[in-house]
Amino acid sequence: MVALPFLGRLSFLLLIATTTTTAFAIGIHHGSIIRKPSSGVSNFREAPEFRNGDVCGTNASERIHIAMTLDVNYLRGTMAAVLSVLMHSTCPENTEFHFLWGKYEPEVLVSINSTFPYLNFRLYHFDSDRVRGKISRSIRQALDQPLNYARIYLADMLPPDVKRVLYLDSDLVVVDDIVKLWEVDLEGKVLAAPEYCHANFTKYFTDLFWSDKELSSTFNGRKPCYFNTGVMVVDVDKWRQGGYTPKVEKWMALQKQKRIYTLGSLPPFLLVLAGNIKAVHHRWNQHGLGGDNLEGKCRSLHPGPISLLHWSGKGKPWLRLDSRKPCAVDHLWAPYDLYGSPDHSLEE
Repeated sequence: MVALPFLGRLSFLLLIATTTTTAFAIGIHHGSIIRKPSSGVSNFREAPEFRNGDVCGTNASERIHIAMTLDVNYLRGTMAAVLSVLMHSTCPENTEFHFLWGKYEPEVLVSINSTFPYLNFRLYHFDSDRVRGKISRSIRQALDQPLNYARIYLADMLPPDVKRVLYLDSDLVVVDDIVKLWEVDLEGKVLAAPEYCHANFTKYFTDLFWSDKELSSTFNGRKPCYFNTGVMVVDVDKWRQGGYTPKVEKWMALQKQKRIYTLGSLPPFLLVLAGNIKAVHHRWNQHGLGGDNLEGKCRSLHPGPISLLHWSGKGKPWLRLDSRKPCAVDHLWAPYDLYGSPDHSLEE
């Protein structure tokens, strides 16, 4: 699928959200849809299976590994994110999902199996004891959940055959072929993500941190820029070899002694890696669509092309749509929503 420029893609997605069944089916895929979603044992409709590419190999080396967390409170977002990845992938059958769960909830697994009966996925239990006593209270309760920290331990949980993984949050949708992000050249770095060097980096840490010369010197020799940990390509082997998990944990332990940041699992990532990652195009994380972490007010899209829309922040599109007080950007998420009765029917 050819990525569209900003205005073209925005108009394209708005068309999906507001027009007829036929426009929806034709506009958002570049292959054929095999069947209509049917009702299953859960509240989610069965998603169609996509065969978008003419020639798709089955070699393990061609497999795309995507890691996401599974939480009943965010399951609706996870379902939409998975659908969006499959819908826009040239070879969706080459994608394997790695789901991390904290609390065993049978209905979640039932929902995954009934909604995506053809999905390649593996499940991993994240033991919350790993972060017990390490999490400090942040400005938003959702950021303090143990599962929010599971991304730090990916290299410990994934099997040795997974050499690279793409981590995705559950509050996003992909509107381009994910292989384009997957194949980014890391150039020897452990992690790739969009960087935002125009952002005020100092605000991610407290005055106490910046006034302590020993602490702030951690950025000496680097040009640190903000990056969002909701979309990351990670070299799993290099993460293990470099001991990055204990490096992040060290800052989490210090946070328990001195309040040096307020934003959950993001700041320790920045302390360890900011200024030393492979930067990718901003199109791969149009973030902040959920507003800030306190009020979640509506925000507009940033200028430029878009390959991934991310509702980071307090406001989540499914909640705002259900409340009948959606923001304009929430209508771009709605076509991927598989919950409840369909507003759209997928046809060839």
